[in-house]
Amino acid sequence: METPITVVILAAGLGTRMKSKQAKVLHQAGGMPLIEHIVGTALALAPPERIFLVVGHQAGEVQAAVAHHGVQFIVQAEQRGTGHALLVCRERLSGLPGHLLVLYGDCPLLTPGALRQLVEAQEQGEAAATVITTVLEDPTGYGRILRNESGRLQAIVEQKDATPEQLAEREINSGIYCFRAGLLWEQIGEIQPHNVAREYYLTDMVDIFHRAGHFMQPLVLADSSEVLGINTRAELALVDRILRERKARQLMLDGVTIEKPETVTIDAGVTVGMDSVIGPFAQLLGHTAIGEDCRVGACSIVRDSRLAAGVQVAPFTMVDSSELETGVRVGPYARLRMSAHLEAGAVVGNFVEVKKSRIGAKAKSQHLAYLGDANIGKGVNVGAGTITCNYDGERKHPTIIGDGAFIGSNSTLVAPVEIGAGSYVAAGSVITENVPPDALALGRARQVVKEEWAKKRKAAAETRT
Repeated sequence: METPITVVILAAGLGTRMKSKQAKVLHQAGGMPLIEHIVGTALALAPPERIFLVVGHQAGEVQAAVAHHGVQFIVQAEQRGTGHALLVCRERLSGLPGHLLVLYGDCPLLTPGALRQLVEAQEQGEAAATVITTVLEDPTGYGRILRNESGRLQAIVEQKDATPEQLAEREINSGIYCFRAGLLWEQIGEIQPHNVAREYYLTDMVDIFHRAGHFMQPLVLADSSEVLGINTRAELALVDRILRERKARQLMLDGVTIEKPETVTIDAGVTVGMDSVIGPFAQLLGHTAIGEDCRVGACSIVRDSRLAAGVQVAPFTMVDSSELETGVRVGPYARLRMSAHLEAGAVVGNFVEVKKSRIGAKAKSQHLAYLGDANIGKGVNVGAGTITCNYDGERKHPTIIGDGAFIGSNSTLVAPVEIGAGSYVAAGSVITENVPPDALALGRARQVVKEEWAKKRKAAAETRT
């Protein structure tokens, strides 16, 4: 595509049918805001400095959602239709040559391939503009494509302005256009709000171009799902399902096994390496990256985390904002959160919670422990029931456990405290002071046995009754 491309994404509306206080384009599908999807698609065809978002409702929030891409913004303070949105852009964009693509912020299923077809159709013909159309079983809500006897585009009529005969047409206007930019800016000032809604319709350009001796042509897209817009929560759910089906299918084609793919939830930004296995009902969310030969068990949730090769996540485990190095095993029913970091070969077992802690290579905490704000060395064994008491009611404090230490079951480590390398903490101990390397620490009272105490207590109770 040698002709320069400018992209305008219309994203100014609130979306009243969403029944939401949040702007429609900020609602999420496939794990990211709707506007993020379409910006990503636009970036496949144009550089960020040639991509312009028309923003209005919650303009600041919309800009914040995609500003990191380097795209540009134009404010439409008053929303008076699609034509009005382009009129707002005219002063800033009319000097840019080439093609002008018009997209919508609530169409996340549109692919770069469809847009390339649109641009190629425009380049190969003599039309002033090309519009994507498609045929729907139920076209309710969409503008209708009207053709003349020879099949050429005659008009586009919005649903609210259409006659019953026109509403019977099933070919719809997607609202996605490729214009010859120079011709559009010459003629767009002729759009007038002579319609039921008193808005400036971009669809009026069909007739305006005809009067000027030009024409617009349709490009029928076979996959109508690509142009699905979102107006309601029900439509949002449908689009979310399609995005996730696409993602799962692509991962499987790339060599990932997904058991019962119809049950999993995988966000668009997730990557998974070859020969990894994803169990039923697993959720891979955010910007999670999973290496090769991993397994994520059934009903586990992994969010914004990095799993190196060969990591095993057993069922019903939650991993959030954490890093697991090669060969780590976690779960079942484990919870890792807030920058937990497990070094190669570490094991975190059932009902163990790790928060903001580093677990050394081949260290183990197999059962029923809480490890918070801790730095645990290589080869450490943490017994069942161990707790790092990291919070004193006002501040968090660290626990440091040296390489090769052994922490007995049901130990309580009151931070700040350091357990030296190679040392032992006896089971049931409460440790409040540092333990030197290779020492044995006992922090429990001596056992006292009072024989027949229980028998005497029962007898006294019976006497009272």
